[in-house]
Amino acid sequence: MNKATGKEKIKIGITIGDFNGIGPELILKTFVEPEILETFIPVIYGSARVFSFYKKMVEAENFVYHAIRFADEAQPGKINLINVWQEEAKIDPGISNETGAKYAVMSLEAATADLLAGKIHGLVTSPIDKSNLEKVGFNFAGHTEYFANKAGKESLMLMVHENLRIALVTGHVGVSKIATTLTKENIYKKAQLLKESLIKDFSITKPKIALLALNPHAGDHGKFGNEETEIIQPAIDALQEKGVLVMGPFAADGFFASGNFKNYDGILAMYHDQGLIPFKTL
Repeated sequence: MNKATGKEKIKIGITIGDFNGIGPELILKTFVEPEILETFIPVIYGSARVFSFYKKMVEAENFVYHAIRFADEAQPGKINLINVWQEEAKIDPGISNETGAKYAVMSLEAATADLLAGKIHGLVTSPIDKSNLEKVGFNFAGHTEYFANKAGKESLMLMVHENLRIALVTGHVGVSKIATTLTKENIYKKAQLLKESLIKDFSITKPKIALLALNPHAGDHGKFGNEETEIIQPAIDALQEKGVLVMGPFAADGFFASGNFKNYDGILAMYHDQGLIPFKTL
């Protein structure tokens, strides 16, 4: 039971990521403080050999795991570890290679299968090196696209910190392709998903959503682009007709600099850096 709320603890899966990168170190240092185990039940998808290797390197000898075969064997108050592979894999810290990518995918696949089967309630992913993933047959731009494909549903990338919630219409897309990827239908779908998440996941009954413009000064009446009038505003109109409390399009720089973002429960950015730069800065 969760001491703070009296509710059953949720079970959270954690992928090892590329074990030549910082994933294992992040996991080890996360669980240095035993108090974190009072919040949830961790299930790590990785390798005991890998963690034994890194324990000595980062001086985390107090990292004691409970080896399990299946997620439903996970016990509260313990660091549960599933050995996704048994063979001995060569570890090269700081070296980007196909070996790290291969086992990162194995960890991700095992964890995702358990997530879809309802054996865990959520999944935290450690970093992967996208440059090697295609070489081992992983043909997705990132975790987000992989999960969407496996679930067979539309995905929404959502960054959350306290009351700041920023979602993205387009995710891992090159800047030169953003304008051609952006459509009224895409914006409409993502705004609806954001609304549903704010209601279901954050218990906000009537969420207020702000949509950001694509171009500087929100296009300035077509001087810097027509996406605002031809794509974004029609999406806003369609959403408002459905009763969604959505406003915009707001010029992104002024929206954050003025503090206007504090007046909304959720913000929908048009592309990756437009949303993530202010989020990470704030």
